[in-house]
Amino acid sequence: MDAMLWLFLPLFVAAGSALLAYFIMQSKLEVAISKERETMAEARAAIATHAKTLEETIKATEERARRQALDDFLADFRVEERHYSRESKSLFLNRKSMVLQERLFFRNIPLSNWVEHEMVVEDGGDLQKLAKACSVFSARSMSGDGPASAIPQLAGAGGAVPVSSMPSGSAKLLSMDSPQPRRKGIAG
Repeated sequence: MDAMLWLFLPLFVAAGSALLAYFIMQSKLEVAISKERETMAEARAAIATHAKTLEETIKATEERARRQALDDFLADFRVEERHYSRESKSLFLNRKSMVLQERLFFRNIPLSNWVEHEMVVEDGGDLQKLAKACSVFSARSMSGDGPASAIPQLAGAGGAVPVSSMPSGSAKLLSMDSPQPRRKGIAG
């Protein structure tokens, strides 16, 4: 039996050493796999962050391009205006008024006919302020607040008198401003 023990003992030691080497190599392999998985997780997180950043950048660029296109479109609108003073004399009444004419353009294409306003000017009144206050196409007059809403108070108790209601011979043209196109965006 001693002979058998000496015969099988090296086999048991070899099998034990093989099992020990197998488990050590298995643990080294698991450590290497876990490090590789950690590296892969970091790479996936970096790729996901980059993809999210890229998507947000694309959305911001598209929004900026849309906003720029709208701003460029609105910048092509302009208002041409002209105004002159008119004095109408009757027997006992001498009335001075300002006639403002304006129209809206898109590039060089007129979008509206001349819109005409006649406002009675008080003595010592500022014509430029009155012209700006009664503009139809300005942003202030479209919103309904600001000086444009005070036009009836500036024009007198009766409000503005349309030019077509004036008798044809009663208006005397005092001075004529040359039409100067005023480039102005809708939003500004």
